[in-house]
Amino acid sequence: MPKEVSAAFGRITHALREFTVAQRTIAIIGVAVLVVGAVALGAWFTRSQYSPLFSGLNGSDASAIVDQLDADGVPYQLTDGGQTILVPDTAVNSARLKAAAAGLPSLDNGGYALLDAMGVTASEFQQDVTYKRAIEGELASTIESIKGVRTASVKLAIPEKSVFVSEKQDPTASVFVDTEAGVNLSTDQVQAITHLTAASVDGLTPENVSVVSADGTVLSAVGTGATGSTDQQASTYEDRVRAAVQSMLDRVVGVGNATVAVAASMNLNSGQRVEETFTAPEGDPSLTEDSSKQQYTGTGAGANGTGVLGADSIAVPTDTTTGSGDGSYTSESTTKTNAINKVTETTQIAAGQIERQTVSVAVDKDAAAGMTAATLEGLVAAAAGIDEERGDAVKVELVTFAKVDSGTAASALEEARASELQSNITKIVTTAVPFAGAILLLIILMSGIRASAKRRAKQADKDLGEMTQVRDSVEGAQATAIDSAAAAGLLPPTQPLVAGPSAFAEFGPDLDEPGVERMRQEIDSLAAASPERMAEHLRTLMDDRSRA
Repeated sequence: MPKEVSAAFGRITHALREFTVAQRTIAIIGVAVLVVGAVALGAWFTRSQYSPLFSGLNGSDASAIVDQLDADGVPYQLTDGGQTILVPDTAVNSARLKAAAAGLPSLDNGGYALLDAMGVTASEFQQDVTYKRAIEGELASTIESIKGVRTASVKLAIPEKSVFVSEKQDPTASVFVDTEAGVNLSTDQVQAITHLTAASVDGLTPENVSVVSADGTVLSAVGTGATGSTDQQASTYEDRVRAAVQSMLDRVVGVGNATVAVAASMNLNSGQRVEETFTAPEGDPSLTEDSSKQQYTGTGAGANGTGVLGADSIAVPTDTTTGSGDGSYTSESTTKTNAINKVTETTQIAAGQIERQTVSVAVDKDAAAGMTAATLEGLVAAAAGIDEERGDAVKVELVTFAKVDSGTAASALEEARASELQSNITKIVTTAVPFAGAILLLIILMSGIRASAKRRAKQADKDLGEMTQVRDSVEGAQATAIDSAAAAGLLPPTQPLVAGPSAFAEFGPDLDEPGVERMRQEIDSLAAASPERMAEHLRTLMDDRSRA
């Protein structure tokens, strides 16, 4: 270490040794503050700068994005109540790509909530785009509340207003709807969507709203105002005209006495036609008028004395009407700008217009008595809206309808009624027989159970009586056997039936109490197994005893 540095450290150490305790404490605290400040300042200058990753998020999207950032280990900050997520500048692009790959944030319409996030520095273009997005979101949310619609998306095409455009373009809209499984939107629902969308945008008409389903079906095309395919539109128009003509003929010639067929062709091309008409206003007024008059008076000497330069064969023309031989002339001119009326008509040719239609009608001759085909043609033409200039045609013929004999018709009607009645009876019987059979089976089962219970009760009473008799007989037989044994000298005359545990012990093992008990059990078993046999045996034993 150099001497100068060593000397400097020595002087500092000598100065610190001369500090008092208080001075040393203050010095240590000061050094610590300086170190902490330096570390904090360095961290401040070296910290990462955060930039918005997404803003205006809803709760579900913010939660999903935060989970993804946690999984990737990317630091983040939440602001605006969780609607804005900030990440380091170096991680913004990668985080956005990963979020987009995961489908985040979801395509949330936002609605008028988008206007809340606009700042005062937003440009006019940003304001217009945000306002249009807000309307699209509100319309989509409203359409999704229609029964059967799962999701909806609305796109508006609103032309910019400009004073430099002579022809104004009408706004248009397209609506995409995804219905629930097995649900098809009806014509009334499609019309409700078109009218709802048109009423929400200034200058938008229902005919300029296109509605497309998730399967690619055009429910409403721009300029048509009708739903369905080409065939469906033509069929709908034909059915409407046919119903109108048929209703009129049913009242005139009676129900079933006329048949109507309608064929219509539609033009599905849309376009625009511009016509300009010029007419002279009444009184022929002038917008501008300019008149000039020139007059010259001369002596005439120049003409005779000097002449003109050039060949003698060239003549100079003169004004024979206003000029004179003395060189005087007068010139008058008038310029007038007349007023004229100009009318410019722009016609929007919508698709779905009728190009030509034909109506054919067959009327029963008998029912149309007193009416001519010409009369009926006039009625049909008026009811169908026939336009001869576009080539529409009507054909009415009086023919004889096929008649069915009234008796045959009545018989067929009666047979039909009888068949219908029989069918109804068959249905009723088919439905009622199983229930009736089940009820009858239940009744029979209950009756059988009750009869079986009664039989078991009677049998139990009978068995109980027989068992009582058997028991009495067994007891009598036992008593007789004991008496016989006593009379034979095998038992003492005064010996009781059961005297104790060893009452029969002295007569051997077969006459002790266990032997008697076993005998009783055997007799009981025999009586339970064959009551009749036991009763016969007891009767025989009693007869023998009575004879003895």
